[in-house]
Amino acid sequence: MTDEPQKQKNAMDWLRESATVKAIFIAILILVLLIPSGLVQDLINERAARQEETIAEVSDAWSGRQLIKGPVLVIPYKKTETFLDTSRKEVSREVVDHIYVLPDNLSYKASITSEVRHRGIFDVAVYNSKINVNGNFASLNLAALNIRPEQLLPERARLTFEISDLKGLKKDPVIKAAGQVLTAEPSLSNTSIFKNGLQAAINLVSNGGNAFNFSYELDIKGSNDLHFLHLGKVTDVQANGDWPSPSFEGRTIPDTSKVNGAGFAAKWHMLYLNRPFPQQWTTDYNLLDNVKGLQQATFGVKLHMPVDDYQKTTRTSKYAILIILLTFVSLFITEIVGKQRVHVFNYVLIGAAMIIYYTLLLSFSEQIGFNMAYLVASLSTVALIAAFIASLLKKGKAAILFSFILSLFYTFIFVIIQLEDLALMVGSIALFIIVAVLMYISRKINWDNN
Repeated sequence: MTDEPQKQKNAMDWLRESATVKAIFIAILILVLLIPSGLVQDLINERAARQEETIAEVSDAWSGRQLIKGPVLVIPYKKTETFLDTSRKEVSREVVDHIYVLPDNLSYKASITSEVRHRGIFDVAVYNSKINVNGNFASLNLAALNIRPEQLLPERARLTFEISDLKGLKKDPVIKAAGQVLTAEPSLSNTSIFKNGLQAAINLVSNGGNAFNFSYELDIKGSNDLHFLHLGKVTDVQANGDWPSPSFEGRTIPDTSKVNGAGFAAKWHMLYLNRPFPQQWTTDYNLLDNVKGLQQATFGVKLHMPVDDYQKTTRTSKYAILIILLTFVSLFITEIVGKQRVHVFNYVLIGAAMIIYYTLLLSFSEQIGFNMAYLVASLSTVALIAAFIASLLKKGKAAILFSFILSLFYTFIFVIIQLEDLALMVGSIALFIIVAVLMYISRKINWDNN
């Protein structure tokens, strides 16, 4: 009976002193800290979503993203349809269908003047643009459509085009085509080839189906990006603006581009072979609404905001568990080498400080930018943890060494965040070195007790 209390005392001493038990407690704590780190990630996503909402609100008030389509020549023609009536008798009737013709040559010249609108702590890129549109339509190839010239109704022809947000149209475009001056008006028909389009009536009776030129200017405003639809047999686009950090989008990058602090200039030259639409067709007024075709034929420029703080903060927060793990391991080794115990509750407080670090980073980055916020949050967190460890271990040198190690960790993460293509390789090499160092140190640890 007298040995039983001694065994219990020995067991309690082993639990208090065993490095293995301490390591297990720390591992459990790290897993528990995954919960608040996940909540921090949710907070970052919420703030990023709020930014997107703000951009949408400003864009809606100003004008949204603009996609320039057209023009397309639409010519009605008469044809005879045969159908069965209610008595199953074959009956013929004359109906009106439409020929749709795309430009032979199409040229856009866009000049973009940008500005940044502020809504609270968020910035939104908006612009004004003048776009000169010109080109020509070739002679009709009626034989390919199996249509006779006498079927045409050239006096009812029209030119139709579209900008994706008509609210951004600053003045009515005046169209010069086939020697005529045309006025555009909204296209309200359910069978319009562009659902949000404009159209202008053009009389082609005297033209006789021959080629003709066209030109007009679009004076528009929009937000974030300006795109064009490749509709010409040959489509040329020249875009220049004063935005210093553009992003060229679409399946086709510019043939030539120049970007500097004063702005950008870009040119595209696209051929018929790269276009997913036929040159002319009949009946199908939804052909240009094909989603896949639009994706293949749309290109342009985005006014890219140079710093996406939420994206960088999100990438940083994904390394939270790694920082906590490395910090705890470093403290654990410091504790064993220095033969001074650090209570598990103190690990909890240090873990809480490193979680709060990410809320500091998020809140400061919204005000002063990511880089400065990272510096402020990192210095504050390192100083707090170093002072806390100095008071625990009563050793200034140990605290200085630990603060140096923690600073290396945060510097390492910052470098990884800045890298793009080399981030995985650099991170993997650094982690390999860290594991090698830990393996070397851990071989001298007595895992049964301190």
